[in-house]
Amino acid sequence: MSKRNKDDTLDLTLIEEAILNALIFRERYGLEIMNAIAQASNGERTIGFSSLYPTLRKLEQRGFVSSRWGDEAPEETTGARRRYYKITGSGLQALEKKQQFLNTLQQLQPVLGEL
Repeated sequence: MSKRNKDDTLDLTLIEEAILNALIFRERYGLEIMNAIAQASNGERTIGFSSLYPTLRKLEQRGFVSSRWGDEAPEETTGARRRYYKITGSGLQALEKKQQFLNTLQQLQPVLGEL
């Protein structure tokens, strides 16, 4: 069995793909990412904070997203500042490569006798 290659762009998980897709057209903070994923799936796919932030850190380590602290004042109730994430050129390339792979896979013709 081969070891997982962290730089293999075809090895994106479903949630990594969802996060990257949520960041294509604009930067978002964590709750916005969670809401975008839930809204796009009509509530069938949700992600919690305990999964979101470790996944964002992994994507940032791989160079697929970048982040910055927001300029607004910290939330009154939690005292937390918002951290904004945006997709990088490498993240876009990873999504495109994965989509191209899936499209090619769907179009493969069965070899005679495989059905």
